[in-house]
Amino acid sequence: MNADFTAEELQFETEVREFLQNDFPAEYRAKIDAGIRLSKEELVDWQKILYRKGWAAPNWPAEHGGTGWTATQKHIFATEMGLIGAPEPVPFGMKMVAPVIMAYGSDEQKQRFLPDILESNVWWCQGYSEPNSGSDLASLKTSAVRDGDDYVVNGSKTWNTYGQYADWIFCLVRTDTSVKKQEGISFLLIDMKTPGITLKPIVLLDGHAEVNEVFFDDVRVPASNLIGEENKGWTYAKVLLTHERTNISGVPRGKRRLAALKRLAGNTDDGFGGTMLENSAFKTKLAQVDIELQALEYSELRTLAALSVGKAPGPESSILKIVGTELAQEMDEMFVDLAGYNCLPFVPEQFEDGFQGEAVGPGSSAAAALTYFNNRKLSIFGGSNEIQRNIISKAVLGL
Repeated sequence: MNADFTAEELQFETEVREFLQNDFPAEYRAKIDAGIRLSKEELVDWQKILYRKGWAAPNWPAEHGGTGWTATQKHIFATEMGLIGAPEPVPFGMKMVAPVIMAYGSDEQKQRFLPDILESNVWWCQGYSEPNSGSDLASLKTSAVRDGDDYVVNGSKTWNTYGQYADWIFCLVRTDTSVKKQEGISFLLIDMKTPGITLKPIVLLDGHAEVNEVFFDDVRVPASNLIGEENKGWTYAKVLLTHERTNISGVPRGKRRLAALKRLAGNTDDGFGGTMLENSAFKTKLAQVDIELQALEYSELRTLAALSVGKAPGPESSILKIVGTELAQEMDEMFVDLAGYNCLPFVPEQFEDGFQGEAVGPGSSAAAALTYFNNRKLSIFGGSNEIQRNIISKAVLGL
């Protein structure tokens, strides 16, 4: 595998870097550097800037408004975005439901939903997990019963990320209870303003209501919002999850956090007259994370290369998900180690207003505990890492 960029690719890298330096709003960058969450309005504003540039959907086909970039260009773009801290478009619409609509939706559904997703006019959320159906997703109970031209939906979903902002939700629902559990599931698109839908926020360990429970009480959904065929939703869901798992690997973000770790280590006393960056034990940990991150990057590049020739991501997406999330958690622990007794155990306000007198960016001691707490979820969402190992053992090792 040749990892050297061509002259054209280096020129593209420069173009991306200059665009981000000039067009990524300085106030958003300052907030991200200070560890402060961007609001929905700020995220949408940034996504619309990308849309106007024509760069909102690098992975979409050109026929639907995508960039038509090569796998290498996509890698360059994602890397530069991660290094500067620019947030990628919210994935639920752009990277998750859109590929399913493209692959299995009708022409009418494509025309109805894809343009608004591309332009970030509509915020989507995901309705997969349920209170008793997490890792065993196929055991879900939320029902959708056909009644004339509608489905009537009853049940609940949980761990619904940012559903409080969403206009639409894509849901897995049970439409047949008489067959094998994977064969009775359908994929339904539901307007969040439909009567009968209520949300209950779930406050996470970092004090932020990032996720929700969503309840459906006799919610009527037009049958025209069914994607593909009834009872084929499990097939569509697996396609969506492979895209989600590939996205979770987080190599560009990992590079930025590793650089922050090195900076912080260089400014942290090791108690023996030197810095933690000079401490042999900590240097060994840094080197190990650096090597693993580079190996993950090459694995991701191989996956992108397969996607560029029309292949769907396969079991390798599970490998990316496992390694990427565990690396992120390993870096969280290293930030906590560096922070020591300065690692504040619980100050959720820093995500809203920042701290006075101390930088609270990715490498700060003030943010270390909160980030550690929040990122414990990484090895669970998108399919727990234990489930990913089962997928690998069956699909790759044939066990």
